[in-house]
Amino acid sequence: MNYYIADCHFGHKGVLLMDPRPFADVEQMEETMVMLWNAAVYKTDTVYIIGDFCWGKVDEWRRILRKLNGTKVLIKGNHDLGDFPADVEAMFADIKDKLEIVDYDKKGNARKVILNHYPEMFYKHSCNEKYFMLCGHVHTTAENDWLEKWTKELQEARRNNPGFSGANCGQIYNVGAMMPWMNYTPRTLDEIIRQKAEWEANRE
Repeated sequence: MNYYIADCHFGHKGVLLMDPRPFADVEQMEETMVMLWNAAVYKTDTVYIIGDFCWGKVDEWRRILRKLNGTKVLIKGNHDLGDFPADVEAMFADIKDKLEIVDYDKKGNARKVILNHYPEMFYKHSCNEKYFMLCGHVHTTAENDWLEKWTKELQEARRNNPGFSGANCGQIYNVGAMMPWMNYTPRTLDEIIRQKAEWEANRE
């Protein structure tokens, strides 16, 4: 099973205020997020970490990665290590700047998922409803508000254009740990889609 999460920011005190996050300190954040991660993810699962995994130095990466279940793939963010020692690199199945994968729903239907720490409004095949963009980086800032606004406006424009291939094209999801549909836990694509829709419906 594939799981996704961005912007864990383990060890980052400043992010507690920036988002804000409901933790007393980085120690409580780490303890809670490790518990939630391992409750959701089995050792046979793969977690795609879409940037900004850990604020700390190399020893902090080693310590935290050893605690977490699953095979890990890192999509590098702006706060990740610039260079990875061989032993830390070996703790990941892969490390990429950007990645495109196939994710299957429960019926076996293939979806293409583009993973980039930085949001892309016009990602590859964004007019195809079988393509998804998962990102992070913008947290709960004004940038995320603009991303949500532009995404909805773009989706609406495409729904009204018969030349596009699907009513649900332009599917961009901020999978930052702090987003309400993530709740500091790696999620499957189906969970992300469903839980964000439920959250938006409850806001109306």
